[in-house]
Amino acid sequence: MRTKRTTPRSGIARRTRLIAVTTGLVAAAAFTVPAANASDASTFSTTQLKSANSAVLKADVPGTAWATDAKTGKVVVTVDSTVSKAEIAKIKQAAGSNAGALQIKSTPGKINKLIKGGDAIYATSWRCSLGFNVRSGSTNYFVTAGHCTDGAGTWYSNSGRTTVLGPTAGSSFPTNDYGLVRYSNTTIAKEGTAGSVDITSAATPSVGTNVIRTGSTTGTRTGRVTALNATVNYGGGDVVYGMIQTTVCAEPGDSGGPLYGSNGVAYGLTSGGSGNCTSGGTTFFQPVTEALSAYGVSVF
Repeated sequence: MRTKRTTPRSGIARRTRLIAVTTGLVAAAAFTVPAANASDASTFSTTQLKSANSAVLKADVPGTAWATDAKTGKVVVTVDSTVSKAEIAKIKQAAGSNAGALQIKSTPGKINKLIKGGDAIYATSWRCSLGFNVRSGSTNYFVTAGHCTDGAGTWYSNSGRTTVLGPTAGSSFPTNDYGLVRYSNTTIAKEGTAGSVDITSAATPSVGTNVIRTGSTTGTRTGRVTALNATVNYGGGDVVYGMIQTTVCAEPGDSGGPLYGSNGVAYGLTSGGSGNCTSGGTTFFQPVTEALSAYGVSVF
């Protein structure tokens, strides 16, 4: 994924953008503390859970991601390897009397935007992955991650940057993580597929949905949705909301790539995460329906 204001997984300086088109981010949790039992589910009210959720944001600890788990009635906070015990204590302190509503889960590696999807796409100084081809009337576009399009002008289909795809037409990052590129090259074939799957519609998946993601670094990988409406703090003020959290792995260069189902439904755009495709990972995705609505475009 591409980095906007934080140092990407490769360690390149914070304004460096290495971007990936297709998926993933954060590695699967190896350690959970503590497990909630069935009786805990009704312990905290909706108001208390919202307060606990807001407290994690207020604590502002980079390398964290969180979402409310309806089954356990807890706010599950995923922390990467850079988060110290003192920072975890800071999060709990911010939650105050609602600290018991937090469930801390550890994940290996560092949560980053993955820079380098489906197909590789190149800006002037970085690489990402193409998410989905879309259109509005007779005009063709593609969507990708917003941390890829942020600051980008013209996009190319090759590393030599001799074959133009077109200019950035819209970009939203942080808060959201989606961007739009308009095809100006009429000779480029524009297929309505992701990987080998024909994409015919877009929707928001449910927790437990089996999903596929494709990226230019690690190809096609599978996993399942573990949470919706997750918030991710990449650090440096780069916080994104409403993300889809999954067990799909990803690596640098997969940013912007598509998340979809074998049934041809488009779900999301790769935002960031930690881990890799050797040991596994947790990946966060921008829901694609929000991008389609914002730009008035549709899949085909």
